Amino acid sequence: SSKSTLNTHMRIHTGEKPFACDVCEKRFSVKSSLNTHMKIHTGEKPFACDVCLKRFSDKSDLNRHMRIHTGEKPFACDVCEQRFSNKSSFNRHMRIHTGQKPFTCDVCLKRFSDKSSLNTHMRIHTGQKPFTCDVCLKRFSDKSSFNRHMRIHTGQKPFTCDVCEKRFSHKSNLNRHMKIHTR
Repeated sequence: SSKSTLNTHMRIHTGEKPFACDVCEKRFSVKSSLNTHMKIHTGEKPFACDVCLKRFSDKSDLNRHMRIHTGEKPFACDVCEQRFSNKSSFNRHMRIHTGQKPFTCDVCLKRFSDKSSLNTHMRIHTGQKPFTCDVCLKRFSDKSSFNRHMRIHTGQKPFTCDVCEKRFSHKSNLNRHMKIHTR
């Protein structure tokens, strides 16, 4: 409706980002995005959730957060009908169906569908093991291995046989057990 709106829109296509943060030099295509970004540096969080009182620097972040409390999931997969509360989770899910793997390990060139999987994979190359068992001090490179290990100490058995209701601490043990029911 106006020349300035058209100019702002055109930055989507040109990639122009004329607004720069004085603190970290990150650049933005619109002034309002810079203003929102600046709250990261000031720590300002004027928007509060009236349910759990968590605070946010941006109104849209509060609105997204509210879906936790309302259970709203406005993003639906047209392939499998699974629903998501936020766009980024929906986009990550869609890569399952498309097979898209946009994240590449620069060491071994293995590809991943999401950034967190790449980050976890990189620990193979770096040897980093950020998860430490408080009981025996054993270290793990990924959260799922750590959680699986912790069942040794807690005795938790989350996997149940549907036939005889015997419980197991690991899914592989349940799978092995299921063979006795199919003989």
